[in-house]
Amino acid sequence: MPLISLPPRALPARFRRSRVLVIGCGDVGLRMVRQRAARSPTGADGPHGPHGVHFYALTSDPDRRQLLREAGVTPLLGNLDQPRSLRRLAGLATYLVHLAPPQSRGEQDLRSRALLQALRRARPPAACVYVSTSGVYGDCQGQWVRETRAPAPMSARARRRLDAERMLRRVNRAGWRTMVLRAPGIYALDRAQGTPAARLQRGTPVLRSEDDVFTNHIHADDLARACWLALWRGAPGRVFNANDDTVLRMGDYFDLAARLLCLPAPPRISREQAQNVLTPAMLSFMSESRRLDNHRLKHELRLRLHYPTVTEGLGVG
Repeated sequence: MPLISLPPRALPARFRRSRVLVIGCGDVGLRMVRQRAARSPTGADGPHGPHGVHFYALTSDPDRRQLLREAGVTPLLGNLDQPRSLRRLAGLATYLVHLAPPQSRGEQDLRSRALLQALRRARPPAACVYVSTSGVYGDCQGQWVRETRAPAPMSARARRRLDAERMLRRVNRAGWRTMVLRAPGIYALDRAQGTPAARLQRGTPVLRSEDDVFTNHIHADDLARACWLALWRGAPGRVFNANDDTVLRMGDYFDLAARLLCLPAPPRISREQAQNVLTPAMLSFMSESRRLDNHRLKHELRLRLHYPTVTEGLGVG
């Protein structure tokens, strides 16, 4: 006796929509969801709004479920550090946005490995976007950096991100369509710790001009839009520098932020002095200098930056 297949209209409405699974649905993920809810149901860059997609988000915190529901997201309890809890994700998503960081130690991203193993149990998503870090490039001595530059991560944190990128590249060769966004410092006035205000108020010093490094930035809203556009417009296996047009050394960035936020400018010190007064984490950021080229972001994904520089992003009126 032949199997009876149900007509598409018999499926629940949420399964007739594109199903977007967000892993690590924090600030940027929620911005992406809210941006879609504010758009019309259809558009050139894929389905928009509540009529075009149904959002799911993995969370390990039961207390966040209500927040996710209020944003229009169906929460799924699970933990990237507990692979068995991820089994229900298999076959669920038609699209995946992976924003979760790796675990805090080691050279490999065990969380991304567990996620991909769970997704392999059934039909994979049609497209996957992974948000990595520009730290995978390491120190480029202030040179302009395109995505074709060979990664040379200097920190374990960046090496874990590069490990995740390589995993995504392997599944891309296996037939998944995966894209990587390499993001620098993410900021926004309405983002928790999203501005240098606290650091400026503490009077934390920065390097003097002759020792300073170039730094890069992206507004959280623009990164959220880049994630969405990459799902629909990104070529398989493509890597994108996800940064704005700002070209500033780190000290100049803090000086500009101080003016815009009406706070005192930070003191300047030599690199030798910094070794004695700054934390290892701060020193690591001050040991890498690069200027990211965002041509692919703006021309292939056709992202129009709402905040092309930090002047617009930190402007308060």
